[in-house]
Amino acid sequence: MPAVIPEDSVGLVTPQRFHFEQPLPLSCGRTLDSWDLMVETYGELNADASNAVLICHALSGHHHAAGYHSMEDRKPGWWDSAIGPGKAIDTNRFFVVSLNNLGGCHGSTGPNSINPDTNKPYGPDFPIMTVQDWVHSQARLADRLGVEQWAAVVGGSLGGMQALQWSITYPERLRHCVVIASAAKLSAQNIAFNEVARQAISKDPEFHKGHYYEQDTVPRTGLMLARMVGHITYLSDDGMRDKFGRELKDGKISFDFNPQFEVESYLQYQGERFSSSFDANTYLLMTKALDYFDPAGDHGDDLATALAPATSRFLVVSFTTDWRFSPERSRELVDALVAARKDVSYAEIDAPQGHDAFLIPIPRYMEVFGGYMNRIADALPQSKGENDNAR
Repeated sequence: MPAVIPEDSVGLVTPQRFHFEQPLPLSCGRTLDSWDLMVETYGELNADASNAVLICHALSGHHHAAGYHSMEDRKPGWWDSAIGPGKAIDTNRFFVVSLNNLGGCHGSTGPNSINPDTNKPYGPDFPIMTVQDWVHSQARLADRLGVEQWAAVVGGSLGGMQALQWSITYPERLRHCVVIASAAKLSAQNIAFNEVARQAISKDPEFHKGHYYEQDTVPRTGLMLARMVGHITYLSDDGMRDKFGRELKDGKISFDFNPQFEVESYLQYQGERFSSSFDANTYLLMTKALDYFDPAGDHGDDLATALAPATSRFLVVSFTTDWRFSPERSRELVDALVAARKDVSYAEIDAPQGHDAFLIPIPRYMEVFGGYMNRIADALPQSKGENDNAR
C-alpha cells in the first residue's frame, strides 16, 4: 500500500458507472437493449473538449488504469507507469478516459451481469463481442462525455486493435491513433494459443458449459491453466532467463512433481491469482474478439484499402523481443499506412521483456511515447492563464 501517494500519480480515483438505454446493435446480429460501462477519468476536460484521450485495454484489462482506489491499495492501476502528471500521457494536459469493455467482468455489462430476460446471469448466453462493437459503445460514451473528437485513442495489444478500428470506423472523431505492441490481425499461432486457453477453461469440470454461477463454483483450474499459457507468451526467452534462469526454490532438486523451479512457482502464482479475480466466460469472449479482428478481411485482405477512411495521424510502437505481437506485424501495419498515404511514425524499441514491455516504463519507450503525446498537447488550444508550469 502507498504510505504516501507519489507526486506523479493521479491520486485517489473513483470509478463511475454509465448506464445506456439506447440499444446497441452487435456484429453477431443480436442487440443489447440496455448496458453499462464502468469508467475512470483522470485530469480535466478543457473548455472546447479538445484534450480528451481514450485508453483502450488489453485482454485482461479494465477501467482502473492509473492511481489508487484507496490508501489500502497495494498496486496502482495497470498503466500507472504511463498515465499521470508529467508522464507520457500527462494528466496536467489531457483528460484521460479509461473503461472496462462490454463483456468484461469489472463492472461493465458482461456474462456475470443479470440478464433482464431471465433474472439470472447471462453466462454463456452473453453475446459474442467484436472490436467493432466495443468501438461503437465507446463512441456512445464519448457522446455522453461531450467529446466530439478525441485528441488521441491509445491502446496496447488488444487495445491497439481498438485504436486502429476507431481510425477506420469513426475517422472524424480522433486526431491521433496510437497502436502499441499490436497487429492488424492475429497470426495462426496466436489463434492457436487462444484456443488452447479456451479449451483449458471449457474442459474444466467446474465450467458447467458456462453456467457455473448457478452451481456456485468457478472453473479455477481451467482459468489458471489459461493464464499460465498466456503468461508464457507475454514474456520473452531472454526475459524469462534474466528473471528466473534455472533457479530452484529450495536450492536443490526434490525428485517429485511439485514446483521446484522459480519459473514454475511464478506461473502458478500468476494463474492462481488470476483465477480468483477474472471471469471465465469473459476470458472466452475476449480471446474470440482477438481472433475475429481483421479489418482487411472485408477488403480482399488489402489492409491499405481498409485503412483508406482514416484521417488521423498514427504512432506505431513495437518491441524487439515481443513474439506474440512481433515487430514484423507492426511493420506490416506501417507499410499499409504508408501505402494508404497516411501520416505515420514508427518506433521499434529494443527491450528484453517481450510483449509485457508495453506496460513497463522503459526509458526509450517512454521517451518516444511521451514525446509524441507532448506534441499532441502542444497543439491544443491554450487556456487563459495556462503556462509551462502546468505541465
